[in-house]
Amino acid sequence: MSRTPKLIGKKALITGGSRGIGAAIAHAFAEEGADVAFCHVDDPDGAASVVADVQQFGQRGFAYHCDIGDAAAARAFYIEAEAALGQVDILVNNAGVSEEVQVENILLERFDWMVNVHLRATFVLSQLAYIGMKARGSGRIINISSNLAYKGAPGLAHYSAAKAGVVGFTRAFAQEAAPHGVLVNSIAPGPVDTRLNDTLSDEWKAWKAGSLPLRRVGRPEEIAPSAVLLASADGDFYVGQTLHPNGGDVMP
Repeated sequence: MSRTPKLIGKKALITGGSRGIGAAIAHAFAEEGADVAFCHVDDPDGAASVVADVQQFGQRGFAYHCDIGDAAAARAFYIEAEAALGQVDILVNNAGVSEEVQVENILLERFDWMVNVHLRATFVLSQLAYIGMKARGSGRIINISSNLAYKGAPGLAHYSAAKAGVVGFTRAFAQEAAPHGVLVNSIAPGPVDTRLNDTLSDEWKAWKAGSLPLRRVGRPEEIAPSAVLLASADGDFYVGQTLHPNGGDVMP
């Protein structure tokens, strides 16, 4: 018996979609019937692969190169994506950066970089998407936070702070948006095997994997189902929530 895809006719925009969690979400959305636009930084091969992946499901894919931490570039990406695919029904603020630095050694410009990519870009794109979604009376905004928003980690104070800001923004914005048919939620993954972790030391990664009840880190495809849930009718009663696919790292 065939199953009806959950996102037929929807247009999704994903930041940081050429690899890792973003690419897994793009795959999952396309498999469920959505067209997908995404941005990337200096990853043309990965972007081409994801576009091809989306197209294999008969959906349209659109890739755009930009630094999402630059507000003007983020706005340009949104405009180009809507021109290519049509109005955005689902926004996934996923793009992220990381580095392991002790607090006393964090330069202010690196702190700003971390906040701009994670929190300010989430705000800029959410604001843009909300205008159209509110006018139509429907839409989904999914913000990717982190388990470190809840517990922090040594060497990742600026990352943890930016991700905690994403959770706070999600909770507040959700209360404004829900009465207009726009549902805002977030996902806080635990440690996942992606290139985002390349900046972390082998010692840190080994310590983290060993600390988990599962004794392993996650895979991007283990995060994507949470995004499908929140983007589809299955998530109609989720408002301002944070889902926690984290292997038991945080049990809020």
